[in-house]
Amino acid sequence: MPIDTTLRLLARARGMSAAELAAAIPRAGADTVAAWLRGEKLPGRQQLAALARTLGVPAGALLAELAHTLDPARTPGEHRLLAAYRALTPKQQGALLEVACAMAGQRPTRARRSR
Repeated sequence: MPIDTTLRLLARARGMSAAELAAAIPRAGADTVAAWLRGEKLPGRQQLAALARTLGVPAGALLAELAHTLDPARTPGEHRLLAAYRALTPKQQGALLEVACAMAGQRPTRARRSR
């Protein structure tokens, strides 16, 4: 799940608006927080820690998502493919994996099929 979606869901669960979040986050105005919630900007390290405290989640939960989002080893296409894969049922994931492996000239292993 993208970090903006995670932030929106957590804020909604706490009943907090962008303005209320901004009041709890150092150096972040309501416009900045609204941009985070729309996925237009990313919070900085200190702001992530403050967000985690405010939203009642471990900072690692937000940082892990951010690290995944910014993984330099993956291309934008790989990120989209992974997001689409995660939206599939396990049966669909297995079928897609078999097709992808066949296209790449690889044979899927038993461990790959069970994911």
